[in-house]
Amino acid sequence: MRPLHAVLVDRATPRFTQRLAAALDGTGPALLPLDAALPPARLAELISAFEPDAVEDSEGEITARSAPGGGARAEDTAVIIGTSGSTGTPKGVELSAAALLASARASLARVGARPAERWLCCLPVTHVAGLQVLTRSLASGTEPVLAGRADARTVAGSGCAHVSLVPTQLQRLLAEGGAAPLAGFSSVLLGAAAAPAALLRDARDAGIPVITTYGMSETCGGCVYDGFPLDGVQAEVREDERIWIRGPVLFSGYYGGPAVAADGWFRTGDLGRLEASGRLTVRGRADDVINTGGYKVVPGEVAAAVASYPGVRDVVVLGQADAEWGERVVAVVVPADSSDPPTLDLLRMHVRGLLPRYAFPSRVVMIDAVPMLPSGKQDIVRLRQELLRREQTEAESVT
Repeated sequence: MRPLHAVLVDRATPRFTQRLAAALDGTGPALLPLDAALPPARLAELISAFEPDAVEDSEGEITARSAPGGGARAEDTAVIIGTSGSTGTPKGVELSAAALLASARASLARVGARPAERWLCCLPVTHVAGLQVLTRSLASGTEPVLAGRADARTVAGSGCAHVSLVPTQLQRLLAEGGAAPLAGFSSVLLGAAAAPAALLRDARDAGIPVITTYGMSETCGGCVYDGFPLDGVQAEVREDERIWIRGPVLFSGYYGGPAVAADGWFRTGDLGRLEASGRLTVRGRADDVINTGGYKVVPGEVAAAVASYPGVRDVVVLGQADAEWGERVVAVVVPADSSDPPTLDLLRMHVRGLLPRYAFPSRVVMIDAVPMLPSGKQDIVRLRQELLRREQTEAESVT
């Protein structure tokens, strides 16, 4: 079997790009990129779970393990991406060089990338979105520009034509420098989390060429751009309302687990809607559906309706246990003006006509900013912990 090297990464570096190139062309080992900033105990847990043959630290020092190569992995695996975040049971997505390169080439074609146009990498390469920025650069024969952060000066001075961002990064860039930092870009891929409608509107009105992307580690990152699958990719929404994906971008299987289904279709954890035009709308995670009074509510759809209110900068919708209704719909809101936040009544009036009554928020909680994971996704665990802390504080104040 092909050897596997765990690589501790604190930021994207030319050395890591070279290691990825070797993993893709078969001259080097498969890679397991791990965040070097994780607690030592967590890193030890991940290394134990994936059983790499060697570990490369952030300085490039390679240490062979005493019991290497114990885990089962696909022979053509080039990269294993861990998807469990900083906690939870480790789960590895095995990506072949063929799948990674198929994704990269389809992406380059869709955005119309021309020879010599460079990509700016300002996302963690331990996650698939950042990794694929490097893969696109390698596939196009260009050197990526590596940046530790996406501030206005760095982005504007990068000399790049293409970049991948998460919504929070784009929001901060607009607040810091307006459209100017992204003025020279031909494409700005926006993914990892649903972008607020107001953010997309502001960016596009400013002339920023934003392309929303949908995908996951299992699809080598974004495989649906602005609602339409990349060339070679198929998307379906079946009776279970789940999104199903098929195409050359799919992963080989989970580390130590089964391969992709024999018919080539991957059942995602997301709910969707497919329009007659072929456009895919992602409704939200199936696991996040709120059951309130016997009705099923998709949080993403409620969040989109609430986010369209002018006084809302950002919003997350959660289900909260309720003795009477089973769960109630809670909107956690970042107000546009903290001195004049929208009230629950105003938000309920606003979503009337957009949502059925049972999907109206029954509680609104104001926060300064939505906590985020390094991948750019919302940190729902921390958000729930904060809500619980507030409830306990409120209960103590009453007693």
